[in-house]
Amino acid sequence: MLIYLFGSLLAYLLSRIELYALSGTVLFLVALYLYIKEYRYSNSLVNLRGIFSLAFVGGEGISALKLSHLAKPWSDTTWICLCLAFGCFYMMFEWLKRYLGNPYKNKEERIIEKNNENRLYVCIVILAMISVIAFNIEALKLGFIPFLLRGVPHAYSYFHISGVHYFTVSCILVPSLSIIYLSEEKNLNIVKSVFLVLANIVAMLIPILCVSRFQFMFAILMAFVTLLILKREKIRPLYFIAVVVIIVPVYLLLSVARSHNVEYLNGIFEMKYNLPIFITQPYIYIANNYDNLDTLIKELPKHSFGLKGLFPLWALSGLKFIYPKLVDFPIFVNKTELTTVTLFYDAFYDFGIIGVGAFSAILGAISFFFEKWIRSTRHAVFYMIYAQWFVYLALSFFTTWFSNPATWFYFIVTVVIFLICEKRVGKLWTI
Repeated sequence: MLIYLFGSLLAYLLSRIELYALSGTVLFLVALYLYIKEYRYSNSLVNLRGIFSLAFVGGEGISALKLSHLAKPWSDTTWICLCLAFGCFYMMFEWLKRYLGNPYKNKEERIIEKNNENRLYVCIVILAMISVIAFNIEALKLGFIPFLLRGVPHAYSYFHISGVHYFTVSCILVPSLSIIYLSEEKNLNIVKSVFLVLANIVAMLIPILCVSRFQFMFAILMAFVTLLILKREKIRPLYFIAVVVIIVPVYLLLSVARSHNVEYLNGIFEMKYNLPIFITQPYIYIANNYDNLDTLIKELPKHSFGLKGLFPLWALSGLKFIYPKLVDFPIFVNKTELTTVTLFYDAFYDFGIIGVGAFSAILGAISFFFEKWIRSTRHAVFYMIYAQWFVYLALSFFTTWFSNPATWFYFIVTVVIFLICEKRVGKLWTI
């Protein structure tokens, strides 16, 4: 933690004298150090504190480079919030580790009963079928499929029927569930194989037809993380290569399908230097989120005291239609087309600096217990919950995941499958 505090202070001072390249480099090196340190301590590439350190502090370092004209010097309050966002997470995890023991120690073997595997298979097939039905309802009702449109950069945003779209994209859970199923099922017959393949084709095809790069990437990344959890001791470089080979071509295809050509994107990004699009696009999708947080901190007239962060409740309950003012909060960003923000955007929107620190500490506490449970749980589907949490922390630079109704919908679906598949002990469910 001292390394982070020193690095953060140094980065702050360097930014104040406009040595942005050095400022960003310092933070990025600190992020690498923190991840390597946690990897050595946990003896696992898949660990929550390590990935949060790498993603959030690393993203902060990339943003601190300020390679775009959109990037302005951060306010002192922004630097304090970023420090609290990481520091409270890290220290809460550390405090629990000291008082409750090392969460990485327990490595008991988990055994699942046969009937659970059969139920899991049924859940996979049903989930894929529900997604197909929901997708067709949306396509018929709206009269178009985003992938087949040209010249409409934001077609995906319009392909949405409230309440139905959650079910349409729930298929992204299928690949991860399939990996869990295949790790437990030793006698897979031809009929099951065919339906399993079809279910996974659906899971890949629907995000493509929706031209949703994020949904496609999320499905692949969550399946990848699930595989890494299951194969902790047998991780091969081939796994990482396969992920890149799958994601990159589809990402480029969907960018074209969204009518996002190089001229259109460069016009939005306003880069200071003439860099290739395969550098500028990921840079902006990481860096500008911190600048949007800075914009919020500078421009927010008053806090929302929990109403903004509770958007999933207003959305999933339908209250947003009855009381529209519950969700009537403007978004503060530095460019209309770039609306992604960091994980802590709504925490500041609700309660300011205190909200950022408290929210970060809660995330750190939950992450500690997840690390402890994942090494002793007998419930295979809990791997899915862990994998989702891991991906959200790995993309903590991107958006306010826990203020997104889809996030909680995925958790709810996972818990339902969890309850269906796992064996009940007396009247209690055991971790």
